[in-house]
Amino acid sequence: QPTIVTAAKHSQLLDQSVTSVALVSDTDLARRAVSTVDEAVNKAPGVLFLSGQVNIRGSSGFVEGLGSRVLQLVDGVPANQGDRGGIDWDMVPVADVDHVEVVKGAGSALYGSAALGGVVNLITHDIPVGFHGRLRATGGAYANPPYDAWQFRDYTGGLGGVDATGSYGTETLRGSLTLGGRHSDGYREQDRSNQWETAGRAQWLPAPGTRVTASGAWTSHQYQNFPTWCVPGACDTRGQAFQPFMIDNSGRGSYTRSNKGYVAATLDRTSSPSFAWQVRGSWLRTHFTDANPDDWSVANRLGAELRGVLHAGGGDDRVFTVGVEAGHTGVTSDIFGDSGRVGDHTEIEIAPFLEAEQRLGRLRVTAGARLDHVSVDGSGRATVPSPRIGAVLPSAFGTWRASAGRGFRAPTLAERFVTTRAFGFQVVPNPGLRPETAWSFEIGNSGAFASWGRVDAALFWTEARELMEPTFIVVDTTPEIQIRNVSRARLRGLDASIVVTPVPALSATIAYVYLDTRDLTRDTVLSFRPRHVLTLSSDYRWRSLSVGADFRYTSRIERIELEEIFGQDPRVAARVLDLRAGWQQGPLSARILVTNALNYIYNFVPRTLEPVRTISVVATWTY
Repeated sequence: QPTIVTAAKHSQLLDQSVTSVALVSDTDLARRAVSTVDEAVNKAPGVLFLSGQVNIRGSSGFVEGLGSRVLQLVDGVPANQGDRGGIDWDMVPVADVDHVEVVKGAGSALYGSAALGGVVNLITHDIPVGFHGRLRATGGAYANPPYDAWQFRDYTGGLGGVDATGSYGTETLRGSLTLGGRHSDGYREQDRSNQWETAGRAQWLPAPGTRVTASGAWTSHQYQNFPTWCVPGACDTRGQAFQPFMIDNSGRGSYTRSNKGYVAATLDRTSSPSFAWQVRGSWLRTHFTDANPDDWSVANRLGAELRGVLHAGGGDDRVFTVGVEAGHTGVTSDIFGDSGRVGDHTEIEIAPFLEAEQRLGRLRVTAGARLDHVSVDGSGRATVPSPRIGAVLPSAFGTWRASAGRGFRAPTLAERFVTTRAFGFQVVPNPGLRPETAWSFEIGNSGAFASWGRVDAALFWTEARELMEPTFIVVDTTPEIQIRNVSRARLRGLDASIVVTPVPALSATIAYVYLDTRDLTRDTVLSFRPRHVLTLSSDYRWRSLSVGADFRYTSRIERIELEEIFGQDPRVAARVLDLRAGWQQGPLSARILVTNALNYIYNFVPRTLEPVRTISVVATWTY
């Protein structure tokens, strides 16, 4: 039984969680040889990325550059952007990540805003005693467009990178440092990027049961922007209905310089066999500068938490988790002010929380709540309660779980105050936005069959209110775009997976999500939610060699946002095959990866082509 730490804010067995949790193990990260963590999280059951934005059971949909309904944590520290609320998956080097826990469903009862649809926790490696190191180099190439009429350059685009990690530890002091960089020519016109990253961690263990950890990371990313692909009248389409590899001329010269990083310090103390507590503080900074349009923003988020966990009687029969969390976000930006002026805005959050777990015979019951107060620019905007109740029951037919909880997401400062242009229209602010809220319900079962398989299945149902969407409004006969609370919605479906290991060298996974959504305000399906997602994965190892494959089918997205602009654009189902092969001998390993091996041409987001076939080689030396 794996041990998890995210679902209840303390260590527990996976089968003790009242909500569904998917794990991305260190083995998953290694065999896929990913450059950023999201490439592996995207294959987790119930998870789908739309142009870089994470969806857990269809919770988020897609809104370019604005808030996420999924909360990202790094070792339990919130890491969503302070201004836009999005997730920077490249901020933490993948070399530092040991595994990932994905909590599905509303997590606001413990984590507050942004956990409306779930939580993704990146858990870093323990620093071992002694000296250890790793050096990894990557090189590869993108496939050219499949048709001559779509060619946009006279060379083959490449990608590459290198990263190095070193650590040294004693019984009381330990530290690690990671440095790396990557370059990509991109697979489309105006798609180059360069990135440099560094991360470090230090630990002090002065006495048994006491640990002080300091960590930080910094990433500098410069990349060209591919706004939307070209349609007739916006560039030379060479007689085609559209040019998916070429940009609209209005976006030519667009690029972004993005610097982001965090620093965190944590004190963990186990006072007795029955009581442990933690105090932490963090600082997260993001700074982006855009060209065409010329925008910039600097956001600083300070966070703190004090938490205690009491195991009454020293066991797991009765557990109490209690704490308080606070955050302060300050943003300065030229697109958050009036009439082109620089805007300064602040947001303060404070939230106490309490959760109790009680064993009643074989039944384990969990109940708790969190109360979030959110203040923007000195005035109270919302006080939101988020209760949760759940139960777990082991049986001869697996472990049953059931839960009901309320989630919420406060509007980000960008959603409230942004003033910019998009798709040729003015985007205007809406300071009066209200929080999104949702009730989520789940019943599921997980268990092993024979000695070589495991099944997990859950039925889920979410009733959401006040969902925020970009909406066309008319001001003095001029159409403009504004973020508004416009939707009541229902999401329900099935999330199931089967993992089999018929022999030690062979493993396979089948994961399927069926999603039935309804925009109850418009009486139509929700935008950017595919009805079916099927994922097949398999890996086989023979001595020092290994091979593997992933296949994902995603049904055609039935509805998109801003259909007035993009409603007639082509949309197809996605059928994507990834292949991999590896070799390992002692400290050396090499992997060949072919993503989108069929070179399937598709898109999830309007006029934004998903990656084409990419072939890469990864060589790693470990000490």
